[in-house]
Amino acid sequence: MSDLDLMNRDPNNLNDHLKVAFEDILAEPDGVRSIDCVWKLSFSCFNFWLGVCYKLSTLCCGICLAAEWACEFAEVAFYHIWFITPSLRLMEINCEVFKKCHQTICACCLEPCCLACGKIFSAFEKR
Repeated sequence: MSDLDLMNRDPNNLNDHLKVAFEDILAEPDGVRSIDCVWKLSFSCFNFWLGVCYKLSTLCCGICLAAEWACEFAEVAFYHIWFITPSLRLMEINCEVFKKCHQTICACCLEPCCLACGKIFSAFEKR
């Protein structure tokens, strides 16, 4: 935990799309204005309730959700390490046999035909 940055909690900018500042949510265009004290109190109220609700939500659910996500990603890692990667390797090994068979068939059956056609058409070459 010594390398945990408590100031910048989104160093990879994963949640840049979540703008929850008052100015990004509420705005009054020119010509439509509330009384200044209403606007100031709205700002204070918005920030207070945003902070309280977010902190209560994280207090009640944050640790459990972090544990759940950790389990999900552990399951994904387990599945990839113990199932997907070995399955892909097995497929690569087996496909290598098919690749050699395909190359042999092409070399035996198609290559002579292509060489013969090439010799036929080479007779039409301009001299």
